[in-house]
Amino acid sequence: QVQLVESGGGLVQTGGSLRLSCVVSGRTFARSALGWFRQAPGKEREFVASINWSGFSTYYADSVKGRFTISRDDAENTQYLQMNGLKPEDTAVYYCVVGDVAGPKADYRYWGQGTQVTVSS
Repeated sequence: QVQLVESGGGLVQTGGSLRLSCVVSGRTFARSALGWFRQAPGKEREFVASINWSGFSTYYADSVKGRFTISRDDAENTQYLQMNGLKPEDTAVYYCVVGDVAGPKADYRYWGQGTQVTVSS
């Protein structure tokens, strides 16, 4: 059974930083595409970032490009989302995902339970 456990969410002021982590078990991590989505209250879920199995290709939503960085540590079966320059509009529940192919339009089979990120103005 594949499990994804996120951590690192919380409350931060505008301009601050957070790093989200997601530990994956039950799947060959090194061959998986990884990513993050988010959903704000009253809004549809949206793609944030993803990284392919090799780590050489990354994808970002325009709204986070230049501020967020996705990375992976295959030795620890963990993916990260470093979020800098946070804005109130980044407030959402963030979900880590695992799939076969990276990219904003890819179909991610596995989802975490979500971690809340709140950015105060």
